[in-house]
Amino acid sequence: MVFKCLFVLALCTCYGRLYEIFLDKEWEDFKRIYSKTYTEQDEKIRKSIWIQNIDIINRHNKEADMGHHSYRLGMNEFGDMTTKEVTRMLNVPKGYATDNVSTFLPPNNLQLPETVNWTKEGYVTPVKNQGYCGSCWAFATTGGLEGQHFRKTKKLVSLSEQNLVDCCKENLGCTGGLPVTAYKYIARNGGIDTEESYPYLGKNGNCTFRPPKIGATCQGFVRVPAGDEVGLQKAVASVGPVTVSIDASLKSFYLYKEGVYDDKKCSKKMFNHFVLIVGYGKHLGKEYWLVKNSWGMSFGMDGYIMMARNQDNQCGISNQPVYPIV
Repeated sequence: MVFKCLFVLALCTCYGRLYEIFLDKEWEDFKRIYSKTYTEQDEKIRKSIWIQNIDIINRHNKEADMGHHSYRLGMNEFGDMTTKEVTRMLNVPKGYATDNVSTFLPPNNLQLPETVNWTKEGYVTPVKNQGYCGSCWAFATTGGLEGQHFRKTKKLVSLSEQNLVDCCKENLGCTGGLPVTAYKYIARNGGIDTEESYPYLGKNGNCTFRPPKIGATCQGFVRVPAGDEVGLQKAVASVGPVTVSIDASLKSFYLYKEGVYDDKKCSKKMFNHFVLIVGYGKHLGKEYWLVKNSWGMSFGMDGYIMMARNQDNQCGISNQPVYPIV
């Protein structure tokens, strides 16, 4: 009996050591993949947070394997950060403009397709990365305008978020902003420069807008009626990509990997992030919105997330839909 206990203890010790070796290798891979560098003291803290997030990911995915979740989590560049640190990137001013503007009216006799994916139709530029600057509003703005510019001209032009961060003074650069304000700036400014001519820096800078480098113009924007997911579906199907606001503050969101994201704790009233709906459909019987994020390719499905559709306004996704007029 004593021998058996000693054997089990030795086996557990051996397994524990093998797991530590495995984690050490994974940690080194994580640092290499995401170009992470730390001081000696900070590395201990970051690795501890990373291990906690690995445990959360593994526990969630085991529950998903048992059918308790419709989505899975995975490691990405936020894996060494706390929720508080991630939400610092989600700076969005409270409230939003209530000007008298155009309201979306669906075309007569619109037949809604079961699936829409504007990325396959040339409307959507490659996934971008806002970095640690709270400029999601700028990326959601350019994404909407890139789509409408393509719809009108059949030319896909990547537009400059840095132009908006630096020059749209009604917004707050890396500390937040609103797409509707950005669309008004572009209309008033006579256009927005191309990404190539005014590249993204991920920090506030001096405005260096150059009219000869304009990539697109807009005349204003159209609101889709708030809280109406059917109306939002009609807009996405008939117009193209639509800019929306969501709650992105949960760990389940920023560690999302695949599947249809559906977390009942996601707020329907609080918004802190702007993204771009580029389509919709159904996955394994569950309806979803196809959403382009601005957190790089490591997030979700190569930068995209499928968010639950017709699930009582999941994460407030239908609260503030808008698209530009070109």
